[in-house]
Amino acid sequence: MKLLTIQPDLRLGIQTEAGVVDVAAAGLAEVPTTMDAVLAGGEVALDALRELAANPPEAALLPTDSVQPGPCVPYPGKIICVGLNYARHAAESGAATPTSPVLFSKFNNTIAAPGDPVPLPDAAVEYDYEVELVAVIGKQTRDVSVEDALDHVVGYATGNDLSARDLQMRTSQWLLGKTLDKFMPIGPWLVTADEVGDPQALNLKCWLNGELRQNSNTADMIFSVAEVVSYASQYMTLEAGDIITTGTPEGVILGMNPKVWMKPGDEVTVEIEKLGKMSNTMV
Repeated sequence: MKLLTIQPDLRLGIQTEAGVVDVAAAGLAEVPTTMDAVLAGGEVALDALRELAANPPEAALLPTDSVQPGPCVPYPGKIICVGLNYARHAAESGAATPTSPVLFSKFNNTIAAPGDPVPLPDAAVEYDYEVELVAVIGKQTRDVSVEDALDHVVGYATGNDLSARDLQMRTSQWLLGKTLDKFMPIGPWLVTADEVGDPQALNLKCWLNGELRQNSNTADMIFSVAEVVSYASQYMTLEAGDIITTGTPEGVILGMNPKVWMKPGDEVTVEIEKLGKMSNTMV
């Protein structure tokens, strides 16, 4: 099932072959109408939405091309990111292969929708893109094993972990270069885990101004989604609605010579197999 939020009020939608189901317009009291309510409601909420998607009232169907998606998880509790998690990306960055997941965080000010303009402030110059698989936690998770970790992931989304490399590398802490406003576009859909299957077998791509820059597969991850979820849960309780961005493959500007950083007017498009495509313009 493909879930989305509908702008401008971020009400819940379901992408179907017939169009987008506006869940609130269906008028069913037992069905959640926001993404937060879906994530809090677990399998009961998802089952209710599947039933609605299978037989939506005609009055609740919107043409797909009339809907502007919002961020598919607009209010994550935690944004946990993994650095240097693709072998070829670690190599292009000149970094040693990590022996444990490199975790850092972003904040909610970074969340942006597909199509949102992303401001590039004068405080930095070295602006870069990063297509990333985003895993969305579906229930409280603590000390979960690798074998059971994916049972705690409700679904996946396409993300773009935008970075200001000069700010990121200013100190040993990456936070500043990762947490500028709208530096985490996410969408267009949250695709439920049952529809995605193996998260380590997904093609992912990124284009800058129409030029293919990143073209890889999640099989190149050093630490799998299951390993990352398990690892993080050893140190903090993960809650429904937390998101984990799982790293980027090779092809970022940081690894190029010469490095021509992004500038206002550039358009970045990211796509992950089964999860959809989104574009954002730098301004």
